[in-house]
Amino acid sequence: MLYITFPAWLKPEIIPGLPVRWYGLMYLVAFAAAYLLFRIQVKQEQLSISDDDTSNLFFWMILGLILGARILSTLVYDTSGVYWRKPWLIFWPFSQGSFVGLQGMSYHGGLIGAVTAAILYCRKKKWSFLFIADRVMAAVPLGYTFGRLGNYINGELYGRVTTVPWGIVFPYAERFPVREEWVVRIADQIGMDIAGMSAVNLPRHPSQLYEALFEGVVLWLILWFPVRKKKKYEGFISSMYLIGYGTFRFFIEYVREPDQGLDFPIQIGDMSPNYLLTSFLNFTTGQILCFGMILAGVILLIYSKKRNLTGLSVRKGGKKG
Repeated sequence: MLYITFPAWLKPEIIPGLPVRWYGLMYLVAFAAAYLLFRIQVKQEQLSISDDDTSNLFFWMILGLILGARILSTLVYDTSGVYWRKPWLIFWPFSQGSFVGLQGMSYHGGLIGAVTAAILYCRKKKWSFLFIADRVMAAVPLGYTFGRLGNYINGELYGRVTTVPWGIVFPYAERFPVREEWVVRIADQIGMDIAGMSAVNLPRHPSQLYEALFEGVVLWLILWFPVRKKKKYEGFISSMYLIGYGTFRFFIEYVREPDQGLDFPIQIGDMSPNYLLTSFLNFTTGQILCFGMILAGVILLIYSKKRNLTGLSVRKGGKKG
């Protein structure tokens, strides 16, 4: 068989019957990893940022992240329109009398919310925002890795149908009728027995793991070592983060199934369902947002290089600047 079955023992709940999920725990681990990496930089550079200041900074950034991620997810990615009609449900974690948590978060919305909160906090403390942002962005990708692992454990945000040998059959993915010629062809290619079936669950790209690897581990290694050591001005790491994440995510979007109903806002190539990759000229909402990130990174790179900020306001013994 040229595919992998999703592990049956891997469940979203940490303890069956309790509303505590691996996804939520992974978010906590992600925040903790970013916090610890930021503190390492504070100590290495001997910055005049106290533990309380760091905790407050991260508190407001996490709050902004949750607000932004939830708002953009519900108002942009949800196609039912229910959150526009009943906006109080955006942060209502119950459904039919049961606790379900906040299901649905947008990375791009979270980024906007966290940046907004950081800007406001830096203004309050009279810190250089780009100075702080560079240290935060150098830490973020490693934390982001755990969030995507949480998506994998949940069996969500999977990719498009594939015949690669590491394709995974996710339990909650859409099933396809075996009367379709393309379904039979793919099943034959991967050695899947569909005899007697009316519908079949085909392997998908594990796009969550692709993102965890490239947008998480690889991007963190790039930023933490060569970029962080060779940067000449503040804002450079933040620029490289925006460009790096945007580039990695843009290409991974080609194998990640877009949200149902959004599909391809820009469709130049052949008409195709969102679960198949038939043209590189059809672009998802995620790719549009990532292009915006790359553009913002380039603009920030030019701006920060021109200003050549030093951020001395948070160095021990430094002057405000």
